Amino acid sequence: MCPNCEDFARTVLLLGQLALYADMRGADLDFVEAVSTSLAVSLPEPPPGTFQSGYDSEDGSTHPDEDS
Repeated sequence: MCPNCEDFARTVLLLGQLALYADMRGADLDFVEAVSTSLAVSLPEPPPGTFQSGYDSEDGSTHPDEDS
């Protein structure tokens, strides 16, 4: 297993759980904003194979059904 795979998976899981919390009635959206930003910034490099080849984090990637 790659050295950052566990950290990446754990951080993505936390972001997902935070998104679910944000949709709950009475959620503290200031908390969500502060924590989501911190979690997103702390993401390590994604494990190899996470994104399709040619993915550019600056421009995004093309959808498989779209022309390049």
